[in-house]
Amino acid sequence: MDLRGRAVLSFNRLRVLLMLFHTMARITAEQEVENLSGLSTNPEKDIFVVRENGTTCLMAEFAAKFIVPYDVWASNYVDLITEQAEVSLTRGAEVKGRCGHNESELQVFWVDRAYSLKMLFAKEGRNTSKGPEATWRLSKVQFVYDSSEKTHFKDAVTAGKHTANSHRLSALVTPAGKSYECQAQQTISLTSSDPQKTVTMILYAVHIQPFDIISDFVFSEEHKCQVDEQEQLEETLPLILGLILGFVIVITLVIYHIHHKMTANQVQIPRDRSQYKHMG
Repeated sequence: MDLRGRAVLSFNRLRVLLMLFHTMARITAEQEVENLSGLSTNPEKDIFVVRENGTTCLMAEFAAKFIVPYDVWASNYVDLITEQAEVSLTRGAEVKGRCGHNESELQVFWVDRAYSLKMLFAKEGRNTSKGPEATWRLSKVQFVYDSSEKTHFKDAVTAGKHTANSHRLSALVTPAGKSYECQAQQTISLTSSDPQKTVTMILYAVHIQPFDIISDFVFSEEHKCQVDEQEQLEETLPLILGLILGFVIVITLVIYHIHHKMTANQVQIPRDRSQYKHMG
């Protein structure tokens, strides 16, 4: 074998080794995940952490449930009627994930992998009048469910695995470098592979950050959702108005007291001329 052939063979071997190393490194990175739901005081909420190179790169705390329509036979075994299964994400679920500079992913599996949830996050920048601005968002949701699972589904006609996907999703939009927090419920519609079925995903008690985590296991500054901000304003507005009203009442009483004191000290000039003889 000539030198050129040996060089090509060595290069091919090196390329194969590099590919194997990259694959193993990626698998190792995906395995650096933790489910910390035991630390949550909310029995419905899970806490997921993805770590790469010993550093937290994605954190997610949330509760989720899915409203899944499915067909069953009517009592005459001729017509079909639609039932609804309510599938909740259970604590202690299996988790996988990966992090990237502009894309991150979280996968969750529960009930012996009868159900799985995949959430894709994207970070993107744009030029504004104030200069460059970057945000991240939830760009895709995929929910896989098994309607032959007997806990939630009863005698489904099309029993088996089905996949429900989001369509042109742009949710949880957050400035880069911040975490997203929202206690209120948020709904996302998913189109199922089970014909003419729409699955509703409900998220609540959400706190997520898929990029730019500075401290290990610690969220960055929160970006609150608009609903939470409105509710907080509605809660504090009566207090603010009460304080303003109290301040106005106090100022009014002070002004009245000063005015009354000043007018009481003034000499009263008699209006009846008969009283002038008593003056002097």
